[in-house]
Amino acid sequence: MSIAYWFLIASFVLSFLMGWWLIPRVLIISYKHQLFDMPDERKVHDKPIPRLGGLTFFPVITITLSLLMGIRYLFGWDVVNLPAVEVLVEFMMLLAGSCVLYIVGVGDDLIGVSYKWKFVAQIICGILIAISGLWMHSLGNFFGFDTLPKWLGYLATIFVVVYITNAFNLIDGIDGLASGLTAIALFVMGAVFVAERQLIYAMIAFSTFGVIVPFWFYNVFGNRRKGKKIFMGDTGSLTLGFIMSFLLLRIMLTGFEHEGRPGFILVAISALLIPLFDVIRVALHRIRKHRNPFKPDRNHIHHKLLRSGMKMRWVLASIISMDVLYIVLNWYLNKYLNITVILLIDLALWGVLHLCLNKRIKQVEGVPHSI
Repeated sequence: MSIAYWFLIASFVLSFLMGWWLIPRVLIISYKHQLFDMPDERKVHDKPIPRLGGLTFFPVITITLSLLMGIRYLFGWDVVNLPAVEVLVEFMMLLAGSCVLYIVGVGDDLIGVSYKWKFVAQIICGILIAISGLWMHSLGNFFGFDTLPKWLGYLATIFVVVYITNAFNLIDGIDGLASGLTAIALFVMGAVFVAERQLIYAMIAFSTFGVIVPFWFYNVFGNRRKGKKIFMGDTGSLTLGFIMSFLLLRIMLTGFEHEGRPGFILVAISALLIPLFDVIRVALHRIRKHRNPFKPDRNHIHHKLLRSGMKMRWVLASIISMDVLYIVLNWYLNKYLNITVILLIDLALWGVLHLCLNKRIKQVEGVPHSI
């Protein structure tokens, strides 16, 4: 096996071990200083839970990548099959943007930050990614759009960063959901980068995947009475969403500009569809009800499944299963249909799901509920 693949394994293992070691320490600090996520009318938990699990993500990912990349350069092992300067600039902007969102996330978890300032931070991060050279040159004939002028490509890139970052921030509503969906998407994207021989980006995916795994076990199976349960908070969800947007943009750029395989682009997008579809549906629902689309409520997919009578673990299993189904279905359909038709089919399936859910909620609660 090539030395590069050993580094991929090392990136996962090192990140996993550091995450497993750090999370209990964060729990101790959280209980010592009473840093809890307090229950309220829109949250599904009814007891105070530590919310700083996401504090571990960015430091662990940064240490893992920096250490392993430093070792590779030090010993002269092949690092990447792309121009080194191009990769370095992208990494520096990823690091800068992650720092910005990490600071904003910590501030929000500790004292609260307005959604307006979160948007400003996300837009800044989108600009950083765009000026690094990782901007959307093309839409691959999606809905008839192909090559984009630079100014429009920059705007599209900023939109993608803000959209995906918010989507993963907002889907973080029940134990294991945001981290579970992220883990699936990271594994899929990591596999895509391995297939495309862009192993340096695969290292980012698997390093992030590594720190997610121990967190997921503490989040889902941790015993609150024993002080073992923890949430990721905005620090974690903003960090993960930003990294996901960066990786997706790299896959899209590879596919559209460097003759990558379109099926890989589609499967990467498919891994993100549930949070991406959900955030649009929720925003439109709030607007239709004459409410602020940025103010939280209990209308996300996981809330609706809970209202339909499902237990929380079944809700988690159902959404994770839907995510995997989208990936498998779209990979199969890619052999016969173009990406526009496939995504329209995905959207139709999403609509049918919510129509069925609304009917079930009406039966359970005795009141109508719109999509």
